[in-house]
Amino acid sequence: MQDNTTKPLLFEPIEIRGIKAKNRIVVSPMCQYVSNEGMPNDWNLVHLGRYAFGGAGIIYGEETAVETRGRKSYQCAGIWDDCHIAGYRRINEFIKSLGAVPAIQLGHTGSKASCRGPMEQFAALTDDDVKNGMPPWQGLAPSALNSVKRRFLPKEMDSGDISIVQGCFREAVKRSVDAGFEIIEIHGAHGYLLHQFLSPTSNFRTDSYGGDLQGRMRFPLEVAEIVREALPKNLPLSFRLSAVDGKGGAWGFSESKVFARALEERGVDIIDISSGGITGDGNLPNVPRVQGYHVGFSEGFKHEVDALVMVVGSITKPEQAEDILRSGKADLIGMSRELMYHSDWPLHAARELGVSDYFSLQPDPYAFRLRKRAADKLLANNAPEEAKKAFVKLYRS
Repeated sequence: MQDNTTKPLLFEPIEIRGIKAKNRIVVSPMCQYVSNEGMPNDWNLVHLGRYAFGGAGIIYGEETAVETRGRKSYQCAGIWDDCHIAGYRRINEFIKSLGAVPAIQLGHTGSKASCRGPMEQFAALTDDDVKNGMPPWQGLAPSALNSVKRRFLPKEMDSGDISIVQGCFREAVKRSVDAGFEIIEIHGAHGYLLHQFLSPTSNFRTDSYGGDLQGRMRFPLEVAEIVREALPKNLPLSFRLSAVDGKGGAWGFSESKVFARALEERGVDIIDISSGGITGDGNLPNVPRVQGYHVGFSEGFKHEVDALVMVVGSITKPEQAEDILRSGKADLIGMSRELMYHSDWPLHAARELGVSDYFSLQPDPYAFRLRKRAADKLLANNAPEEAKKAFVKLYRS
């Protein structure tokens, strides 16, 4: 437990441009595969609302497709149409009413498009799916490679495709702002379209969008510039990148650091660290899935950029999260599955780290009753005068 004279850094507010989060706990994007034509619904409201009740500071929805071709599956979330705005706004207004910051991750899956969800092992859609209203479609890619097995070989993007996708990102940002999102993240990791341009394992282009590192970075950097330009100056921009490819890939940590510096120069405020998504025949190993398995990468980025650094990956213990922040290895702690299992994790972490009124992380109707229960326990177990003082302190705070 922290020294009571020192407030845990995990629960210190943080200002990013014009947005202030009440703590450093971030609900990382978690794809749910429950959308119909990209629309959010009651599942999304309850799923994300749990984390707002639990006390998280920043809450991301799932990866959200900027165009229909950019979905993985028919059940993926989307923001490619104005009709999506009202559904997200409803959820965001609720999240903000509970003191959390709503955020969105915008993405395009590229060649990984046209498949089923994870509970069906991302199986490719086939001609047999047509009768169920799910015909397969052709994805986009920097190079037309059969790296993931799909019904159609992906289309190698020409200049027109590049312009269209960039325009889709621009319009998605405008809709996101209209819907009330206060942080925008570009998904450039996990083997999706922007990562496909970055990695020499998936980008074999010979034009100005391929070849050397500068060429392979061009399209993702142009997307970052377009998003930053479309985003109001007071709202933060984040970029999720894979610090390294997956097993057998070629994109490495040294390239990621160069890329992160270029992102910062283009107005990216948060570098969100992940890994993997592209595999090949090279010597690159998988990142072992141990506790805090991306922290070494996030620490490396902290030495390279002035932008904030967010880290995800098996961070489950309050002291672990606090130590990462205190030792300067990251600025924000991203969590996903641990919060799915334990959505009140921030409340219990605050208690464990010595935050005095940890109940204040929850909405007043919860906090009021939980404070009263704690005071009642003190009345039952402590000396009368001591219990009375404790009761007043807890019950009236």
